[in-house]
Order: sequence, then C-alpha cells, then structure tokens
Amino acid sequence: MTNASPHSPPMSGTFQGTIGTTYEESTPWWPEQQTLPEDTPNVVVIVLDDVGFSDLGCFGSDIDTPAMDALATGGLRYANFHTTTLCSPTRASLLTGRNHHSVGMRMLSNFDTGFPSGRGQITKAAAILPEVLRDNGFNTMAVGKWHLAPMEQTTASGPYTQWPLSRGFERYYGFLEAETDSFYPELFYDNHAVDPPKSPEEGYHLSEDLVDRAIEFVTDQTSVTPDKPFFMYLAFGAAHAPHQAPQEYLEKYRGRFDHGWDVERATRHARQIERGILPEGTGLAPHNPGVLPWDELSDDEKKLSARLQEAYAAMVDHTDHHIGRLMEFLEQVGQMENTITILLSDNGASQEGGQKGSLNPTAFQNGISEDFEEMLVRIDEIGTTRAHANYPWGWAQAGNTPFKRYKQNTHEGGVRCPLIVNWPRGLPRTGEIRQQFHHVNDIAPTLFELLGLQAPEVFNGIPQMPIHGVSMTYTFDQPTAPTRKEAQYFEMFGHRAIWHDGWKAVAFHQRGSSFDDDQWELYHHDTDFSECRDLARERPEQLQKMISRFWVEAGKYDVLPLDDQGFALRAKIPRPGSPRKRTTFTYYPGMAHLPGAAVPPVMNRAHRITAFVDRDATSDEGVLVSLGNISSGYVLYVKDNRLVYEYNFLGTRYAVTSTEELPTGPAELTFEFVKTGDRQGVGHLYVSGKPVGSEAIPQVLPHFFGWQGLDVGRDTLSPSSPSYEGEFAFTGGFEKLVFTVAPDEESTEPFERID
Repeated sequence: MTNASPHSPPMSGTFQGTIGTTYEESTPWWPEQQTLPEDTPNVVVIVLDDVGFSDLGCFGSDIDTPAMDALATGGLRYANFHTTTLCSPTRASLLTGRNHHSVGMRMLSNFDTGFPSGRGQITKAAAILPEVLRDNGFNTMAVGKWHLAPMEQTTASGPYTQWPLSRGFERYYGFLEAETDSFYPELFYDNHAVDPPKSPEEGYHLSEDLVDRAIEFVTDQTSVTPDKPFFMYLAFGAAHAPHQAPQEYLEKYRGRFDHGWDVERATRHARQIERGILPEGTGLAPHNPGVLPWDELSDDEKKLSARLQEAYAAMVDHTDHHIGRLMEFLEQVGQMENTITILLSDNGASQEGGQKGSLNPTAFQNGISEDFEEMLVRIDEIGTTRAHANYPWGWAQAGNTPFKRYKQNTHEGGVRCPLIVNWPRGLPRTGEIRQQFHHVNDIAPTLFELLGLQAPEVFNGIPQMPIHGVSMTYTFDQPTAPTRKEAQYFEMFGHRAIWHDGWKAVAFHQRGSSFDDDQWELYHHDTDFSECRDLARERPEQLQKMISRFWVEAGKYDVLPLDDQGFALRAKIPRPGSPRKRTTFTYYPGMAHLPGAAVPPVMNRAHRITAFVDRDATSDEGVLVSLGNISSGYVLYVKDNRLVYEYNFLGTRYAVTSTEELPTGPAELTFEFVKTGDRQGVGHLYVSGKPVGSEAIPQVLPHFFGWQGLDVGRDTLSPSSPSYEGEFAFTGGFEKLVFTVAPDEESTEPFERID
C-alpha cells in the first residue's frame, strides 16, 4: 500500500510519455489510477457518548431504540466489548487500532501532561483510519464530536494540525469539545466556527442537525462518485450531559421510571439473561458506594431523580430516531446493503451527575454541591433549553447493569460497552450475540481486514507503531470460537485493571492517596461476568501473576507515570504555546467565537475588561463580551444607557450596574474585579476612568466556567443573561476589547488601580 493519494500527481521523473517542442511531437501519458474492487463496502462508525451497557433496547433496556435494535437484529451484538472508560482515549484507540497511552491520549485532549502518554493529541506515528482510507480511494467524512485536538488549538488561529481535516477527513461538521448544549451547540464546519442553522424556538436540536449534515455529505458523494466507497464517522453528543431533548420526547417518558433504579436494574438484569446477553447465573453487582436503595429516598428525591432519568431516556430515544433516518436514507440511495455499520458507546454511564443528580455540570467540574431544593424548584426545566441536566449515580448504575462503578473507572461499569456490527451483504449470520473478549483497539484492524487493506508501516515519511488490536472478523461465522485477544490493560486517573485468559485484576484508586495503598481485586470473568465474587484472598498467586502482567503491559504501552490529577487541577495548567499563558488579551469585534479552553483565565483571579467604544446615540446598546451559558459565566453589556456586568455563579447572578447614564461619543467602558479573599471580591465599573458603580461578588468559581466559550460584541449561543433576548449584538462603534489578568490567584490586583 502506498502513502501517496491515488489521485496525487506523479513525482518528478516518473513521466512515461515523451515531450517534444510541440504537442504534435509529444506523446501524452497518464498515471494509472488506483481503484478499489467494485464491491468494496462503505463504512459508517456511530459513536454514542456515555451510554451504559444496558441502555439500548437490544441490550436490556426498555428505552425505545428501534433503529439500533434493527441494526442488532440484522447484525451482531458483542456483549464482552470494552473501551478505555473515557471519551478522548476511546476515540483515539478506535481510530488508530492502538492503545490510547501509546498514541498520546492517556485522558482528555484538553491537557498536555508533559509526558509522551499524555500529550492530548494523537501522534503522527499512528495514522488514523480516515488517513489510511482516504489514501486508498475512500471519501472520508466526520460529523459530530471530535475531542481529539488540543483544545487551546481550536481557535480560529489554529494550529489545525489535529483538527479533522488535517487528520484524514475531507469534510467535517460538528463540535470539538467534550460536550455541548444540544440546543445551542458550539459548531464548526471544516476549519471554522459557524452558528447553528436555526434556533431552538424554530425546532433546532443537535442530533437532528448532525444527521442532516451526514445525509448531505453522503448525498454529495453518492451523487457524483457513486462507485467510490465512503467512510462516515458519526459521533453524537448524546447521551453525554446535558441531557436535552424535544418536548414531545420528554413527555413520552413521564412516569416511566417512577418505579426507581432498583426495579429497573432487576428488570434489565433478568432481561439480559433471558436474551442471552449475560450467561446464566450472572449476578447483579451490589450498589456502588453512595447509591441508596430507592425505597430509602424521600418522595421529593424520587420525583427529581425520576425526572432526570426521563430526560436521559428521551435523549437516547431521540438520537435513535435520527439514526433510523440515516439508515432509511442509505437504503433509499442503495447503499445500505453494502455498508458496514459499527455502533458503540465510548464508555460506561457517567457518574458526573453526583449522588442526587445535577442541573449544572459546571458545579461538578468545580467540586461544588448543588442545592437540592433549588433543583426541585426547577424540575420542569429538566431536559429543556433552561437546564443542563445529568442524572444521579443510581440511574448511572442502572445504565451499567449488571456491573459495578462507572465511566472513569476500570471496573466493568466503566469499560464494558454495547457494540453492534451490521453488514447486510457481508455477515454470514445475524441476530446473534458474541461473547469473545474484545477492545475498542480491535475495530481498526477488523476494518482493515474486511476492506482488504493493511496498516502502513510508514505514513507520510513517518515510521508507524504496530497495530495493538486484533481483528474480530473470525467471530462473524464462529460464534463460540475462543477469543484471539491475549491480554488487555486498562488505566484511567490511577484506576487500573488487566484482563488475561479469562481473568481480570482491578484496582480502584482514591484520588490523592498513595498508589501503594490501592487494593487489587481478582475476578474470573469466564464464570463471573459481573465481578461479584472477589477471589483475591482465595487465589493470591493468580492475583500476583495478574498484577505482574499489568506492569509488563504498562511498560510496553507507555502507561507510566501513573497520574491521578483531576480535571480541575489540569484546567489551570496551560500547555506550552497556549494563548492562556498571557496576561493581556486584545480582541476585535467580528472575531470568531473563542472556545472555552482558550479564553482569558479570569477564574478566581483579579482582572480588568475594557471596551473601547464610540456611541452615536444613547440608544446604542448590546453585549460587549459574553462567556458561558445558563449554567455559569459572565457578560458585560450596555442596556437602557447603563453599563452592566453580570456574573453567573451556577445560576446565582451578581450584577454591577452603573449609577449614571453613559455619555455618547468615544468612551472606555471598564469592569474591574479586585479580590478581597479566596473566591470572592468586588466588581467595579468605570467610564473613561471615572468610577460609576461597585458591588460585592461574594463567590466566584475556582476552576472552570463550563465548555461554552467567549464572544465579542454579541452573545451567540445559550444566553449568558436573562436580561436580554437573542444575540443582543452591540449597535455602537466598537474598536477593541482588552483583558488584563493577574498572573496568579494570589494577586489581589494585577495592575495599578484606576482610582
């Protein structure tokens, strides 16, 4: 297999015609075009986000998922399939066929740990699927969540080296971060930010938009080059928090989960055994720490918890509907029969909603507990544009039935995920379940084998690391064949595990504690599918053998050093070259939306924001700068001829309003935050150096404003303030906006005071 594109011009010196003085004296020559066999299939890879092992109907749930169930009925379900337990690493492993530490993605792409395993980007020594498929004659398209680029590099100034179009995709539409608001998403088309095509009031939802764009991309391709196969990577935001769905889907699930998570788990567990997803005798794991029996909850706790699960189910159902639309479209254009469709979740159900659930994910990321009574008052906002909901631990454990723990952990609840493979023309058997142990790094080698390709040893002049996964194609017509996987390690935030020859050793790590204090557990998966019987004391020799194997694998695949630092700590450490390393930032109106990972680091720091404006009339008003959304953030704006600053602390708003009306003509409109203690301070307003108002801001967020970024001169997405409608773009003359930020949190003032 060559590294050059099949449509690339020949290199100098390879022309095999003749060149004379004129064309009559010359002989033309055209290089032979590389062509794929006529029956080469298309490939569609669908990635769900934070969907638990049991959350699809075909894996035991009673959430309505007819489209995904149909893919399972016409294909194969894999009940012993594993991921890395976190989003960016799973995507990196999926697209490379290698272990995630080896390719540089030990955790999220938001961070560079300073070690090879944690660069937050995929090394060029591991070419990804679209790069290889594109160079072998496929059209390549990505739609949806990316989360594989260093997030400080997702601004309009790049660099674009890890964006989809620089890693083999020819077309891209979606969002680059870990999560986004499904009604007000941060969207990118190819290499630039774009606004959503319509508003929530006009019926917008991200899942529908993504499938619309996927259909558009395939329509363009099949209309012009129907003989050319395509690779479509469709990564939904669903069902990552915030859980949001159209109202009719929310209403559909009213009361469906009033029986609680204990009944739900038992029902799913029985159904899984009955349908052969779980072997007979598989136990149901006990409650995870912190999960109370449903009957011990108060009536209000039950009410809120059930409503949060309804929003999750509605989001999954709504996503399934649009997957069905894509499948119907492929059928209509004659592509479904010869399309390999692979559908999986990137990790188990999420624990990030906390014990009682959440209406504000920024609270979780900042380690702040939400007020239950306030959440209860807002119960009717759950699932809508007005809340960023996530369900509690009890429902996450139900999603992971029958397993222990969750996303981020290396017990089966975090790493065991649903997988469906569908290929109408190519699968000899359908509607069956496979129990061979496999891992997400096995998908790429499976596709290479099915497509008759090999991973390149050298790509773009760079020697490639070997593929770590093994092909799963042997399972297609050998239902009971032994797995060809020899071993697989797992590690995330210090949680560790190793699977080998039907055994698994696993250690849960308490963040901040010594790794030497971690207690290893031992399970025989061949007889204990759900890790209910810890054999560590009964089989100490086997346990030591497994632990030793973990360290061998850890050394082989660049797992070290172990790192248990969480998101909040990492968020404060900009990687080299990050725009956040400066203390002065100058922005100009008309600039593209700035992602949250690249905004000025004003969290818990003294800072100043100055807008240089020129207003012709007292009616000139609008947003000068906005950051965040309904969950958290800040906004500086002019309204009713007053200057206003609002700080949104997890829904509690602190406002500073000028005591005087603003003058027309040129002016410097300034907000200044001066710290009076940790996570508190005073906000001051100035007009051309004159103080015009101040108010205490008694609490500010310590680490993180959320995923939504910054806009200059307007508020483009989920509104930062309820005091205005829509974008509320500034109507006056606007020269520039300047931030000055203290170098650290200890500095109470980063500058000479104006007054």
